[in-house]
Amino acid sequence: KVAGVVVLLSVMVGAVKTVIGGQSGATINFETNLVETTSKDDAQWASSVPGVRSWNIECEGFYVASDVAQVELENVWLNNEVIDAEMVFPSGKKYAGKVLIESQSFEMPQDDAVSFSVSFTGTGPLTITPSPA
Repeated sequence: KVAGVVVLLSVMVGAVKTVIGGQSGATINFETNLVETTSKDDAQWASSVPGVRSWNIECEGFYVASDVAQVELENVWLNNEVIDAEMVFPSGKKYAGKVLIESQSFEMPQDDAVSFSVSFTGTGPLTITPSPA
């Protein structure tokens, strides 16, 4: 079992891997586009084959005005840049790849802290590095 609080999402800021400050949650999703291949001789059972794979990361947290990574994400989005992102578990298991920012938002409620949300879409393969033995 692993507590989510110890799994961190980082992005490259220049040549430095930098944890996104203020994060309170992150999700990584893996998807496969299934290609329908059902034919009349499939005995009335649907069949499919795997097609294109994709992946994305969603992250949310509290806005930290001085956080280098949060500031950089605004610039990355403005310039339509591809950046490196990485989620690392304490065991050393790692998910990494190149991403584009699909969406980014800030919420400023009257009675709560300012928060952010950012959605990254993977462009190219996701590298999964298992925990060292």
